[in-house]
Amino acid sequence: MNQAFRRPEIVEILRRDGKVTVDGLAEHFGVTLQTIRRDLSDMAEAGQIERVHGGAIPPSGTHNIGYEERRSLNHRAKAAIARCCASQIPENASIFLNIGTSTEAVAKALMGHRNLLVVTNNMNVANILAANSDCEIIVTGGSLRRSDGGLVGKLASETIEQFKFDLAVVGCSAIDPQGDMLDFDIQEVGVSQAILRQSRRSFLVADHSKFHRTAPARIASLARVDCFFTDKGLGGDLETKCEAWGTEVVLCPQRS
Repeated sequence: MNQAFRRPEIVEILRRDGKVTVDGLAEHFGVTLQTIRRDLSDMAEAGQIERVHGGAIPPSGTHNIGYEERRSLNHRAKAAIARCCASQIPENASIFLNIGTSTEAVAKALMGHRNLLVVTNNMNVANILAANSDCEIIVTGGSLRRSDGGLVGKLASETIEQFKFDLAVVGCSAIDPQGDMLDFDIQEVGVSQAILRQSRRSFLVADHSKFHRTAPARIASLARVDCFFTDKGLGGDLETKCEAWGTEVVLCPQRS
């Protein structure tokens, strides 16, 4: 397989896993380490990837990838995270689910819950939970973001401020090594901050690919989250920080 065929597949693996290694790619393609290093260097010069020690990560950016593409990425991991999260959500509770494919997976996992009051700024979440007759749904106002069905802006934040939720379940676009949750849309960030202020407890749902991405707008620190549901260990300093903050990290195994 020549470079022209390897490059697109490397991009796909990177999008799926959040990081690639020289050793892993060499084994996958059956080529030498030097060949992979040359591939990665050329791709970095073209802006397709960002080189790191021993491999590569997605390039830094200011725009999120498309909604349909995000929906298909790490699908099994998101489903596992959603099941773990839903198992910790009691019945007879008021909850908020924000914008994101991970929170939509949580909505699907809540189909068997009874007597829930769900407030959301995610039209997809509302449509999913409409099939649960034991769930009351309130949709915030706001400006409709057609790309993913999200409602953002001042009206969405003002609606949220009328409530005090038992629990918020939120997602984010990236998590940096300092433990900050990040996003791309400053209007969505303002809404997410309002959600966290108005909730007695908060859960974050995010798969491991978010550890290797970056985004320009800060939502809050993981210190603000009571429980973080993910599919792989945080490792190193970030895990230590979560322990110090009292942020519980729950690893959610995928079904075989």
